[in-house]
Amino acid sequence: MYLFNFLLMLNSLALLLLSLLILFFLFSILRKSYIIYINNNNTTPTTTYGPISYPIIGCLVSFYENRRRLLHWYTDLVLCSPTSTVVVKRLGALRTIVTANPTNVEYILKTNFPNFPKGESFTEILGDLLGCGIFNMDGELWSTQRKLASHEFSTRSLREFVVKTLEEEVNERLIPLLENAAQNDTVLDLQDLLKRFAFDTICKVALGHDPCCLDTSRPVPSLFRAFDTAAEISAKRSTSTVALLWKMKRFFRFGSEKKLRDAIEIVHESVSEIITKKRKLILEDENKGGGDMLSRFLMAGHDDEVVRDMVISFVMAGRDTTSAAMTWLFWLLSQNSKAEKLLLNELNRSCSNSNNVALNYDSLQEMSFLKACLCESMRLYPPVSWDSKHAANDDVLPDGTVVKKGDRVTYFPYGMGRLEELWGGNCGEFKPERWLLEDDETGRVLKAVSPFKFPVFQAGPRVCLGKEMAFTQMKYVVASVLKRFEIRPVCLDQPVFVPLLTAHMAGGLRVSVRNRSK
Repeated sequence: MYLFNFLLMLNSLALLLLSLLILFFLFSILRKSYIIYINNNNTTPTTTYGPISYPIIGCLVSFYENRRRLLHWYTDLVLCSPTSTVVVKRLGALRTIVTANPTNVEYILKTNFPNFPKGESFTEILGDLLGCGIFNMDGELWSTQRKLASHEFSTRSLREFVVKTLEEEVNERLIPLLENAAQNDTVLDLQDLLKRFAFDTICKVALGHDPCCLDTSRPVPSLFRAFDTAAEISAKRSTSTVALLWKMKRFFRFGSEKKLRDAIEIVHESVSEIITKKRKLILEDENKGGGDMLSRFLMAGHDDEVVRDMVISFVMAGRDTTSAAMTWLFWLLSQNSKAEKLLLNELNRSCSNSNNVALNYDSLQEMSFLKACLCESMRLYPPVSWDSKHAANDDVLPDGTVVKKGDRVTYFPYGMGRLEELWGGNCGEFKPERWLLEDDETGRVLKAVSPFKFPVFQAGPRVCLGKEMAFTQMKYVVASVLKRFEIRPVCLDQPVFVPLLTAHMAGGLRVSVRNRSK
């Protein structure tokens, strides 16, 4: 009881301190953010831009005022900056550089890759959940896991296993659910449905385990709920106004940090149990292991804890990213009938008849307009809105921005998608054709777009290993659904984009489903 009262008092004091700071500087703070030129040296000017800052507290007041709209605040800042880069300094946080400049992104992710690791600050935020998994590691441990995973992702057998899994999950679960909704005129939350689908699929591929999330006759699996909770609270650590607050909560196992610890225990224990059963099967007969990634890692002789952290990382990467991208695409298509019609024409050409979609890996590769739609959707609504590295040493970015050792350096896909100099004056519009070129022999073909201009799958040495797997999954689902059904949102309001570890649509996407006319 005393501990509870003490923690409440600490929270109250922290809020009181912030309130006093806001009142003290209120007379000089306007309600919008300004970009200012910062001259860090009286004789040598530097091209550094950022929000108005004050001694000691930096831009803490502006950050606090915009804490519920950080995505739009950062977007406003980079759009106003002549270099598309800003420096954010505030009390209680690392000096942060946010850039939407492709030249800087290439420098960070490729040219000087060794100087921009994940860093301890990032790994601390996700370390409790991801442990020593590939997405949370740097150096030799990351390199070793990367080589192992890269080999497995490149095998034809894994590709075939993924397509087989998609075929089963789509035809035996997703389509019947949508068919039932169409027949009974039921409103569905498409985002929730796609999240469940993605979780089933990635668990089958990564763990060889079927959580049956799309089986509505069963309760929601505890592993699904635990991943959701762990991802949400871990993401909120990174946007905390003062990092010390969440660290104190973690130390005392209080509030949201207690919920996080409980969720992580469920995730770790559940995955460890799956690993134990899988190892037992493999010891009995290697052929019983299956084509999933867990079986491949165990048969390669890796330790259980290392394997656990690796597969948890892959589940985290695959569970919400594809479902988020597909959710936004279905909404965008509902608002753009011309694009939807062009996509349906492509699907009709690629498939033998209108109701019997026989999809395979090769036929999916031919769907260039579908891939253009997916890229355009992710340009506007990237599943990962921003990603941070940390400077190992002092540096200078190509646009002249000074980087100091220990700085957080963030590249910003969401902001990049809204830069006119990158995408033209219509950058706020859904235009899949911007990804295509006309070819006299083959018709429309995809343009080669720099991954540093469109870094939704990262780029350089850390480029996403599951990129092609993700496109295969998204193409398979979108093609299968659109061929059979008309998907229409029941609410006409603009959905709200919420950036966490992976972004989602606030409140879901409630839709009506109708069978397409033959």
